[in-house]
Amino acid sequence: MRIYDIIAKKRDSGELTREEISFFVKGCTSGEIPDYQTSALLMAIYLNGMTDRETSDLTSEMAKSGDTADMSAIEGLTVDKHSTGGVGDKTTLIVVPIVAALGGKVAKMSGRGLGHTGGTVDKLESIPGFRTELSPKEFFDNVNALGAAMIGQSGNLAPADKKLYALRDVTATVSCIPLIASSIMSKKLASGSDCIVLDVKVGSGAFMKSLDDAKQLARQMVNIGNACGRKVSAVLTNMDIPLGFAVGNSLEVIEAVKVLKGEQKGDLYDVCIELAANMFALTSGKSLDECRELAKGSVENGSAFRKLKEIVNAQSGDVKVLDDTDLFAKAKYSFNITADESGYISRLDSEKIGISSVVLGAGRETKGEKIDHSAGIILNKKTGDLVNKGDVLATLYTNNQDKLCNAEKIFLSAVEFSDEKPNKEPLIY
Repeated sequence: MRIYDIIAKKRDSGELTREEISFFVKGCTSGEIPDYQTSALLMAIYLNGMTDRETSDLTSEMAKSGDTADMSAIEGLTVDKHSTGGVGDKTTLIVVPIVAALGGKVAKMSGRGLGHTGGTVDKLESIPGFRTELSPKEFFDNVNALGAAMIGQSGNLAPADKKLYALRDVTATVSCIPLIASSIMSKKLASGSDCIVLDVKVGSGAFMKSLDDAKQLARQMVNIGNACGRKVSAVLTNMDIPLGFAVGNSLEVIEAVKVLKGEQKGDLYDVCIELAANMFALTSGKSLDECRELAKGSVENGSAFRKLKEIVNAQSGDVKVLDDTDLFAKAKYSFNITADESGYISRLDSEKIGISSVVLGAGRETKGEKIDHSAGIILNKKTGDLVNKGDVLATLYTNNQDKLCNAEKIFLSAVEFSDEKPNKEPLIY
């Protein structure tokens, strides 16, 4: 078998066999297939697509290219959640304790932020002492005892994906639904959970800008998961507007605590209830309506917040900052952005707001870059709100005063006004 023939077959719109896909993935991972040939095949896939069977086979082979987590030490069905990336997306911090409080088993492996989207691991590490690296035994013991653990992803999960993504990033082949689906699902399958809920973001702050593309991606990922023996569901959620009011690491943890304490409702709460209900429905067999009510009840009776404290304590985090969020480290500098005109906010570009937060130090533009856990943005106004000239739109936080001017310019470029109140878009599609 030759990679040359596989490239030519896909170039001519042929359907690759499982054996050909396996040969390609193994050769890419080992380095036996040079980057220029891998890139050629990626472009052929980008131009000619893949069948559902091809995409499923590619995902399965990528998942097997490195370590796979064995969850058999955990009693009962395990559930994981994956977001396709957004701004202000701190849902994991809320849904994991909700589902665990209901009796679910959440074996959560998360990543760090890169670019304009935040990462759960960075947010968790803004809690003093919190360990995102646990031994397998600690991880399994915590899930069995508490119903949940939240850790960083293993360095060798789906190494084929790391190689393919690096090449896709520089060959203009990122925006290809079969390649996106296989990238996401290979890591989820390697992570080992029995059930997976996918939060597919749609809009300006998401990778999928259109609802039709998001639906196609969601269906493809659900089909892949089901074909590989997992129970999978997908929820399409709006990312034209940042989720909640906080963008940044400790700021988002503080907001998550408010939601779990029952002190804040709104878009963040609603999305988290929907995701938690889907997660618990997959593991419990109960109806979605019943699971929604149970999820709301866990917030109202305080059990979800207590569960968060148990999880944090078990992973060496300081729970005092959860009881009193004023104890979180504060940024040295803050700056209020005010409106220079009156009217309704007709648009709040999530991606630009995420970039503004990165400029302040809350994110990283290159892998491994150090971040400022206390930096970020608190929104005072969102799309649809009536604003008077001089009103505070948002407050910027940073430990580097020199970053404020650029961050303000980027933020202001994200805001558009109109004389009439815009139509409200759905939060959950």
